Amino acid sequence: MFKHILLGTDGSAASEHAAALAVDLARAHGAKLTALYVVDPYPYLGVGETNPMGFQAYMAAAQQHAAEAHARVERLCTQSAPPVPLEVRLAEDVAAARGIVDMAGSEGADLVVVGSHGRTGVARLMLGSVAAKVVAQSTVPVLVAR
Repeated sequence: MFKHILLGTDGSAASEHAAALAVDLARAHGAKLTALYVVDPYPYLGVGETNPMGFQAYMAAAQQHAAEAHARVERLCTQSAPPVPLEVRLAEDVAAARGIVDMAGSEGADLVVVGSHGRTGVARLMLGSVAAKVVAQSTVPVLVAR
């Protein structure tokens, strides 16, 4: 039924559960899996003087965190047979929900899998969770893993 599953991952516990679910679904359907990590826009641009070292440190830390999250998904894909074909992607300077929805469209995914709550924490109470925004904006089915 599914040929290409997009997993939104941020390395959180909910994301880990979503990853296990996405890998199991991909394996059961013989689908390709794309794991996407979205780097939020640098939060301090436009506020006083911009420190290029602060931006570089932010991006380096985000890319390291993305690599760790992708490595965990890759381990799940290769743990049992048959292995699940995996592509990893990184989207930068975009809000997480928009990055996931846009990538689903550009990659031709027919299912999006996200965790019910991730790195947004208390802010999601005011802004709405990434998962809720993906559900509202996506043109393909979205599976929200708790």
